Amino acid sequence: MIDGGAPKGGLGTIRNATLLMDLLARSPHLHQLTDLAQQSGMTVPTVHRLLRSLVHAEYAVQDPATSRYGLGPAVMRLAVHRMSGSPILSALNPFMIGLRDQLQATIGVHVLIHGEAVCIDQVEAQDRGPFRRPLHAACALDSAAGRILAAHADDEEWERVAAARPDLHGQREEWRSAPHVVYESTDPTAPDEVAVPVAAADGTVVAALTADLQPASDPQVVAAALLRTAVSGGRSIPHA
Repeated sequence: MIDGGAPKGGLGTIRNATLLMDLLARSPHLHQLTDLAQQSGMTVPTVHRLLRSLVHAEYAVQDPATSRYGLGPAVMRLAVHRMSGSPILSALNPFMIGLRDQLQATIGVHVLIHGEAVCIDQVEAQDRGPFRRPLHAACALDSAAGRILAAHADDEEWERVAAARPDLHGQREEWRSAPHVVYESTDPTAPDEVAVPVAAADGTVVAALTADLQPASDPQVVAAALLRTAVSGGRSIPHA
């Protein structure tokens, strides 16, 4: 270990490479080398060396026209492998279309990863028009799913997530004890959302199940249907 508790050698290289990949995942789609160095706190030569290795392994790409960098196709391959073997998706997938049809709502499955609520599966409501909303990730406290997941996470993860929204720090116990959480969207083009926790067989909350809320929707009724599915599906998830 070196000063500040950072690992050296191979572990330090891996840590720095994953930090760069996290930065590459952020908007915009492509990033300048100097911006990545500034945001990561590493020197330009160090960032350039790591990016060359990531590009060679296809975990990053460099645009030939602008010389900017973005995430590479190998990241998508890993994500697909991860999701195809996910016990969470295996447990909930059989219920998604039926739940969508019952509630006439878009249904989503979300997990907490590095402080973000990540949508790993989604079934669009049939009346939402010809355009599908892509899978997405958002700051945990900016969604109903993320608030439930962060509230049920361990203390260290909660403190990390809540640091970005100190005004919501005192909400943890309410969200953790609530059977469902409603998030009122600040985007006039996006619907409100209700989420319920999905607990594995050992009782650990491993995901959140969500539905969008239309103006005429009753959050209590929607949440009750989600919770029945979450309980049924959660029983077949062996552990966190």
